[in-house]
Parts: sequence; structure tokens; C-alpha cells
Amino acid sequence: MTAIFTGSFDPYTIGHHDIVRRALPLFDQIVIGIGVNERKQYMFSKEQRLKAIGEVYAHEPKVSVETYSDLTVDFARRAGAHYIIKGVRSVKDFEYEREQADINRQLSGVETLLLFASPELASISSSLVRELIHFGKDVSHYLPIPSHPSHPSLLTPHLSPL
Repeated sequence: MTAIFTGSFDPYTIGHHDIVRRALPLFDQIVIGIGVNERKQYMFSKEQRLKAIGEVYAHEPKVSVETYSDLTVDFARRAGAHYIIKGVRSVKDFEYEREQADINRQLSGVETLLLFASPELASISSSLVRELIHFGKDVSHYLPIPSHPSHPSLLTPHLSPL
């Protein structure tokens, strides 16, 4: 059974890593899908994100990493996945993910599995990490090894064009 775990992952945090780690026993394969929206500006290029996340799971045969730029349900179909894994940190996240899950199920029949964030990780977000990077703070304890800023994949933020 295959599932996808999707997001922009700009950058991929220990919160994301915790969700994948906890979902691994439930699935034969997890495909991490890095969503790319050409209308969005990113701190790290899709190539940097792909490389950094790929290196985190280099020794985990049940995890693969890809990019996609279409609907998540279309990515799920191509990956052969019948499930989408999402992490939920708050009531606000829950409401958003519930709406997305309803639409995804209507469009394709794919189900969404919501995993609640571990309490000690619930306040960590990619936007928080980007803000700290912007102000020159050390964020290594928020990012899985080797996906931290001292890692060559993420040494230099790349601002993607709008």
C-alpha cells in the first residue's frame, strides 16, 4: 500500500520528518511529494529541497522523494497511492485539511490520513524556520540531519521567481 506525503517543504522540518517516521509502519511505500507552484516564491529551489529531503531518507527504501506541479490527486494517481498523509498542528490546520480531504476524495476517491503533530513539535513550521533563517538565527535543531542549513543542499537560499 502506497501513500503520499505532500507539501512545499520550504524547508523540510523535524515536524515533517516526525510525521513520515510515524506513518512508515502503516504503509509499504511513502512518496514525499514536493509541491511546486509557479506563482509562489520559495526560499529554497525545488532542486535544493529535493536533494536535502532525499538525503534524509537515503537509507530508507520505503521512502522516495519527487516534485510535482499539478493537483495532489493527480500526483497520487501517478504514484499509485490511495492515501494522502497530512500532519495537523492545530484546529486551524485541521479545518483546512478536512476541506482538502473532502475535495480530494470527491475528485478521485483518495483518502486522507491525518496525524496529529507530536506536542513538542506542534509549534514548528517552515514559515517560522524561514523567518529565523532570514534573521541569521541557527535553525539546525528544527531541521532533520542532513537537511540543515550547514548542509550543502541548503547552504544558500534561492528565491524562485514569481
